Amino acid sequence: MTATAPAVVSPPLSLYIHVPWCVRKCPYCDFNSHALQGAIPETSYLDAILEDLDQDLQFVRARSIESVFIGGGTPSLMSGEFYQTLFKRLRQRLTFSADAEITLEANPGTLEAGRFEHFREAGINRLSIGVQSFQPEHLKALGRIHDQTMAHQAIATARSAGFDNVNIDLMHGLPGQTPEQALTDLRAALAHQPTHLSWYQLTIEPNTEFFSRPPELPNDDRLWDIYQQGAALLHEAGFTDYEVSAWSRPGSESRHNLNYWTFGDYLALGAGGHGKVSLADGRILRYWKTRQPDAYLNRIGSRTAGSEAIEPEDRALEFMMNALRLKQGVTEDVYFARTGLPLSSVAVQLDHLRKQQLLTADRIQATEHGQRYLNSLLEYFL
Repeated sequence: MTATAPAVVSPPLSLYIHVPWCVRKCPYCDFNSHALQGAIPETSYLDAILEDLDQDLQFVRARSIESVFIGGGTPSLMSGEFYQTLFKRLRQRLTFSADAEITLEANPGTLEAGRFEHFREAGINRLSIGVQSFQPEHLKALGRIHDQTMAHQAIATARSAGFDNVNIDLMHGLPGQTPEQALTDLRAALAHQPTHLSWYQLTIEPNTEFFSRPPELPNDDRLWDIYQQGAALLHEAGFTDYEVSAWSRPGSESRHNLNYWTFGDYLALGAGGHGKVSLADGRILRYWKTRQPDAYLNRIGSRTAGSEAIEPEDRALEFMMNALRLKQGVTEDVYFARTGLPLSSVAVQLDHLRKQQLLTADRIQATEHGQRYLNSLLEYFL
């Protein structure tokens, strides 16, 4: 029998918007992205997003939007006019906090001259530029449509357009990559003085071209060398790895991602978007939108394809899977504020892990030793 859920304090609210189109599907990509067949139906997609939101306004509960992340696909394929109209309409329906962080993912191969200025005019104040590598052989192996010159130009253009909060996406553990090549990529990125770096290892995911025809990746010893040397370089440059694969200068952590990892709420709009919301009756729901762009465009009303409750007995694991990704973890009071459950519901597990020196004494935070065994820690909350 399912336990009755206690009341949940409303967590911060973010907004995720998915743009499903890209020029070409990359062989490593398992996201909901679809290669373009003709022109993007911008007007129809805008109308669908707004109609979708109107059905989901019940989840807002008088909260302000603290952050927005526009992901894909390749959101920078959309015009500046699209985003200007979108945010005008969003602000008619939602209240945005005065310092809301609004991030757009951008691909260097899709950025036309002047487009950055239009993004800024729309209210977008943070860019995440998907470089992945600055080296021709690795860009080719990853199926990217840009070259190193376009990557450098995109970052420089973003800066000249007034974006002072810029993330650069880089991969490591690429086919045939050496530690020195990985460091060369990091140095090239650091030369642009970004505020944030997403530096993550290439993994082979199901339903990708790489899964069907796997490339030869570096072995574990080389991967460890790449990570150790890259981490040392980033620390020396003043970056902190505040979360798995995420590095930032002090005060420039991604607020949107922090809301994910602290079990906050986020609305989802766009084809294939995923959301999580806390309801007034104490329930917590995950929900997802229709994946196929044509189906999303042609539905009327709600585009929600499905939802599931996060039951009270499952919330400890869900919370820990997120919070323990953060190097600094969270304070203990966040557990109740996000799950609605008393800390006593996990007191035995926390005590056991602390006795093993896998968690710190006064926070829900993995020790340096515990960070090496996160999967083992999570098993205690199953």
